[in-house]
Amino acid sequence: MARTENPTSEHPSPARRAAVYWLRVLLIAGCYYAGGRVGLLRHVTVEGAVVTPFWPPTGIAVSFLLYFGPRVWPGLALGALLVVTGMGPLGPTTVGFVAGNTISPLIAYVLLRRAGFRIELDRLRDGVSLVFLGAFLGMLTSATFGTLMTVVNDNIELTQFWPVWSAWWAGDAVGVLVITPLLLALRKVRLPAGWRRMAEAAVLVAVTTALAFLATRSPVNLLFLVFPLLVWASLRFQLAGAALCTAIVSVAATWAATDSVGGFEHHTLIEGMISLQALNGSAALTALLLAAVTAEKHNTQRKIEQACEELAEMVDRLAPRGHRPRSFPSGERTGPSGGWTGQRER
Repeated sequence: MARTENPTSEHPSPARRAAVYWLRVLLIAGCYYAGGRVGLLRHVTVEGAVVTPFWPPTGIAVSFLLYFGPRVWPGLALGALLVVTGMGPLGPTTVGFVAGNTISPLIAYVLLRRAGFRIELDRLRDGVSLVFLGAFLGMLTSATFGTLMTVVNDNIELTQFWPVWSAWWAGDAVGVLVITPLLLALRKVRLPAGWRRMAEAAVLVAVTTALAFLATRSPVNLLFLVFPLLVWASLRFQLAGAALCTAIVSVAATWAATDSVGGFEHHTLIEGMISLQALNGSAALTALLLAAVTAEKHNTQRKIEQACEELAEMVDRLAPRGHRPRSFPSGERTGPSGGWTGQRER
């Protein structure tokens, strides 16, 4: 019996497309607002202006734009408006705050697309693009808009612009460096195969959590101890492990810095923020780039193995019967490294 095609399954109705679109917009707005509330839990006051050293909404915004495209920008604007509304009464400068927080992720998205960014983050160029284009360069707009609106609102003097701007930009950039890889990794995250792999992942997360809080709150400067764990996560679990462990380290460091404990205890506010952003940026940069290099290496290895398998099949087809090469690899693999078994045809 012939199969009949359902045209509505391939071409949804305009009403359905509109419903899906607005559901996405509301989802993005809700996630943005939730991330903003979390970020405001650990805020600081720099020169009279309230800033957050770690602002998750920027990473949420860039991730959703990479997933759904720039058409969902109203979700960013609505989420930013909800966050500003929760901080106090609305005023003429509210438009500037919302515009900056909407335009900046869009600029980051455009820069990443122009650079050929892939959301799999499985190439070194993808990691470099996210760091320098998506985070460092893309977040200049939000920091500039936000600080200017703070000056216009008479919360700070013009002479205090650069300290506030620096703290604002660093918090937005860290949000992209930490949250965007974490959300992009959710797209293909899978439970580790085998109980040994699962046990290794559980040990890695537990040790990273314990050591991150110990290192950031110890009176002795032990912040460097987290980097071997980030290397472990990047090499063994690539993007998923690197993003999760980086998020743990950043949360622990931000918590300690805003409480002025551990290695941040004897610093001034500006010195503490500089140390915090240096740690967060270095951790994210190290883990993200190492994970991208590892993924690129594995992809290259898989392509080589696939070429070898195709070559083996071609030789099997072309060789006369009874004269097949006895020493050519059979194509069977062993272990996670994908090496050849060394078996020979008989």
